Amino acid sequence: MINIVVNMIIEWLDAETEKPLLERVLWIDPHGEAIFVISINDPKSLPLLRTRSEIESALQQEIATPRTVDPYSALAAPSQQIPANHLKVRDRVWDRIRGLVSQEPEIYFEERRKQLIMNDPVASKGAVDKVYNCLRKYWKRGMIKNALLPDYANSGAPGKQRGIREGRKRGRKPKVVLVNPEFIGVNVDDGIRRIFNIAFKRYYNSRKKNPLKRAYDEMVRKHFNLGHRNQNGRDIPVTPPAHLVPTLGQFVYWYHRQKNLVHSIVSREGRRAYELRHRPVLGDSTQAAFGPGSIYQIDATVADIYLVSQLDRIRIIGRPVIYFCIDVFSRLCVGLYVGLEGPSWLTGMMALANTTADKVGFCAEFGIEISAEDWPGGLLPEQITADRGEFIGISSDQLVDGLNITFTNCPPFRGDLKGIVEQYFRRANDTCVKWIPGAVRKREQGEPDYRLDATLTISEFTRTLILMVIEYNLFHRIDDYPMGKDMMGDGVEPVPIDLWNWGIVNRSGHLRERSPDAVKLALLPRDSATITLKGIRFNGMFYICERAIREQWFVKARHSGNWVMEASYDPRKPEVIYLNPGNGVLEPCQLLPRDERFKDFRIEEILEYQEVQKQNSALHKSVRMQSRGELSAVVEAEVGEALARTEEAKARQAGVSDNARLKGIRKNRQDEKERIREEEAWDMRADGGWRDGQGPAEVVTLPVEDALDAAESLTASKRKRFLEAIERSENEEGNA
Repeated sequence: MINIVVNMIIEWLDAETEKPLLERVLWIDPHGEAIFVISINDPKSLPLLRTRSEIESALQQEIATPRTVDPYSALAAPSQQIPANHLKVRDRVWDRIRGLVSQEPEIYFEERRKQLIMNDPVASKGAVDKVYNCLRKYWKRGMIKNALLPDYANSGAPGKQRGIREGRKRGRKPKVVLVNPEFIGVNVDDGIRRIFNIAFKRYYNSRKKNPLKRAYDEMVRKHFNLGHRNQNGRDIPVTPPAHLVPTLGQFVYWYHRQKNLVHSIVSREGRRAYELRHRPVLGDSTQAAFGPGSIYQIDATVADIYLVSQLDRIRIIGRPVIYFCIDVFSRLCVGLYVGLEGPSWLTGMMALANTTADKVGFCAEFGIEISAEDWPGGLLPEQITADRGEFIGISSDQLVDGLNITFTNCPPFRGDLKGIVEQYFRRANDTCVKWIPGAVRKREQGEPDYRLDATLTISEFTRTLILMVIEYNLFHRIDDYPMGKDMMGDGVEPVPIDLWNWGIVNRSGHLRERSPDAVKLALLPRDSATITLKGIRFNGMFYICERAIREQWFVKARHSGNWVMEASYDPRKPEVIYLNPGNGVLEPCQLLPRDERFKDFRIEEILEYQEVQKQNSALHKSVRMQSRGELSAVVEAEVGEALARTEEAKARQAGVSDNARLKGIRKNRQDEKERIREEEAWDMRADGGWRDGQGPAEVVTLPVEDALDAAESLTASKRKRFLEAIERSENEEGNA
């Protein structure tokens, strides 16, 4: 049985009209059947006597039901939130009826009520009807002191348009009336409102994005002018006196009174801008993800920082592109990629490949030591939400077929649909990027160019971002995370690593595992590698693998020519590529020793270095052409001089025939050789040096040991003849 208590609201349902009747319980006889109630709906109602059995029977038969919502519950607000002038009115009315409402139950009886009012020294001083209205207000609104607060909110017929009376101006009078009472202004009637609507449509709700003030000025100039006058060949509008034109305040008032905010924004900025920046945010991406791996959000941005080359730190290489991949359920950053290529399928696949990578090994590449628990991951999700750009088309279809991942692409210009990863970029910039030398900043006049502050290489910048990601995953608290009841019951902290670990235990089944070869085939970028006699050529570097040696690929290339094979590669690790011979098994290839100098650099830096070398070679071409021209000129001059001397010699010995000159070549060669030997002979005397070629040569006898040492510097054939000569000399000395 439902217990009936004072101040309880009972809702009665009239079977004929189906209009609910609300009654508030005012007083209950503790020893009898009497219960006084008052109707809340009827503005002229007074306390009504009912019996306990009547109400209990109605409640049991569901003719009536207790109402849990009190329409006047807002009156229980603390006094600190109520304006002071409202409190004064309340207290004044309370002092008038406080002596009456305390006389229960006599005040509820109609035949005694008026006598009580007349006998009360305070209530009797005013009109009886006003006392009745105050009592009704007190009883209907919950029998509390705040029930007597004034209803100023209902004053002035809110929402209703006031009528226009001849000779009177609606609203506040302008100050100019103090100077001239005739300048009272104009009332906005139906005709002026039509002009207002035209002005709103043409001059404000347009792609020109005029402010209301400019729209008002355009309206006055075009629709309230008194005509035009010619001035210097131009038609100038003649505006009327200000008191005959609607004011800017009236224009703004009527705009806000009838504006459709959605229509106005769409008209001024377009549907795309409204959906992106102005639409209400009522949903939550987290609700769509049941557990870890349900949905990953991936996106890229150009970082607001300039980097330097790892090959030459003097060279500034511009701004890198950052990819982040975030698990929607836990907000854990599961993937990261930093490169120089613009957002594309290639870089997007590198970011996805990083989500499947072993994070312990990945961090170790950058000198960061972590445990597997510090950065979990290495698995693939059920669904990936991305932009339309990189992840739409044939390539993404192949990824779906190969890894069984569903791709959802946001509509154009709706990056807000993946707001979790978008916010991650903002946090990365605020906590890390903008504090690094070389960061993009607002440049004041006279300040040095911030690009000259570039300090970090792409590897050092990646290391910085890795440290930021680890700190975020382990310690960042998401205060507005929508915790479920089961999570609240388990006391889960809204920290990414805690949410991930809890989800793995309680909401698993969404992450997928694939073999490393399958992931590389599906995610790593691919290009053509050429099998040559010098090795496997890829991006200007040469590689080798065991299979190539075993199957004699390089010998075949030298004998029959080069051929092409598809290769997958990791731009961050140029020391290894993976050939795909077509049997589904990737063949890893290592750099040849001559190209191992590139193994610690990224592929973008290597390609840039090669491009710079090509440019330098092209620039050097003019120098080479100049030097060759100079050489040709010098040689030509030398030849010309030699030719002149030869012709002069021929003229002196005109009797020597050509046949005689040809027959004397052997003897001439021998004579020239002897002459050269004479000129180049060594002089080993202490005060000597090279002989000057004058006078007979002096024969110097060397000890045998010194002669043997000198023989070591000769060629094999000369050394043999030299040793034979020494042996003959020793034999001659022995015979002597």
